[in-house]
Amino acid sequence: MFSAKSLFQEILDDDESFRLFCSIAAGGESQGGWENGRISALVPRSERAMAPKIARHGADEDKHARIFDALLKKRGLTPVPVPPETDYTMLLERAGIGLAHEKLKRDEPLTVRDVIVYLAHSRVTEQRASEQMEMLRRYFGDHPEVGRAVRMISGDEDNHLAYAHEELLRFAATGHGWLIQRTLRECALAEIRVYRDVSLAVTALMGRVLGWSRARSAALAAGVHAVYAYERLAGWHRMVSLRMPERRNALGGPATPAPEYA
Repeated sequence: MFSAKSLFQEILDDDESFRLFCSIAAGGESQGGWENGRISALVPRSERAMAPKIARHGADEDKHARIFDALLKKRGLTPVPVPPETDYTMLLERAGIGLAHEKLKRDEPLTVRDVIVYLAHSRVTEQRASEQMEMLRRYFGDHPEVGRAVRMISGDEDNHLAYAHEELLRFAATGHGWLIQRTLRECALAEIRVYRDVSLAVTALMGRVLGWSRARSAALAAGVHAVYAYERLAGWHRMVSLRMPERRNALGGPATPAPEYA
C-alpha cells in the first residue's frame, strides 16, 4: 500500500526523480517570481501601496526557485528542462487564468480590475500551494536534507495566502464583491482541471523514471481522477471563500533570505 509520504520518499531517494521534481518546482516558482515582479511594476497609481507587497511575493517565489536549485546542486545534480505538460503556471495562463504574459510584457499600467484578477488567481493557487507544503512539512519538516527548505517555503505560502485573503476583502468592501466571487469561481474551476492534468503528467513521468508497474501507475492515476471528481463536485468551494486571516499584513517588510546549503 502506498501513501503520499511513501511516494514522496521514493521520489526523494532517487536522484533522477528528485532532479525532475526540483526542476519542475523551480520552474514554476521562477515564473511566479517574474509575474509578480512585473505586476508590482505596473500596478495602477491608485494601488501603489500594494507594490511592495507584490514585489515581496515575487521575491519569495524567486527565493523558492533558488532553494530548489540549491537542493539539486547539493546533491551534485543539474536541472532538467520542464516538460510542457507539467508546467502548471503556463497551463493556467493558457486556460485564461490570471494576467496574460502578453499584458505583463507591455509597459502599460494595470487597472484595478487587473489587480483583482491577479489577487483571485493568487487566492486559488496559493490555497493549493499552502496545502501541498503543509503536507510536506508534516511528513518531511525534520528531514535532514529538505526539512529547512520545506519549512521555509511552507511558511511563505501561508503568508501569500493570507495576503490574498486580506487584499481581496479590502476590495470587496469597496464594492467589487461580485467581480471577486465570479473571478474566484472561474479560477478555481480552471485550476482543478489544470492540477488534474499536471498531476497525471507528473505521475506518468515519475512512473517511467522509477519503474512503477502498470498496475501501480493506473492506481495512482485513478487516485488523481478521484481527487478531481471530489474537487469538481464540492472541493473547489474551499478555494473561493474569503475570511480575514490571523496573519495580518503578511507580506509587509522584506523577504526572508534563503537558507544556506553547504
